[in-house]
Amino acid sequence: MNLTITSDLEPLRRARIRALSQGTSVNAVLREFLTSYAGSDVETSARAHLADLARASTASSGSQGRTWTREDLYADRFDRDLSVHEP
Repeated sequence: MNLTITSDLEPLRRARIRALSQGTSVNAVLREFLTSYAGSDVETSARAHLADLARASTASSGSQGRTWTREDLYADRFDRDLSVHEP
């Protein structure tokens, strides 16, 4: 399938130079970008399945909400690291 795009001359010129220095073409770069942007059918399906699982999940932080901080989670690790470096 062919696609026609409109671009200012200077960005297109720089893109051609960059693509050439990378051993490719602007066309190949755009094709790769579109493939990645659109995602494959497998990726799209996996994302949709994950979103469905998240919506259906009954997991929560409880009625009080989150009662811990990031610092709380890493406190033990930080204390252990300090004890290793003490003389």
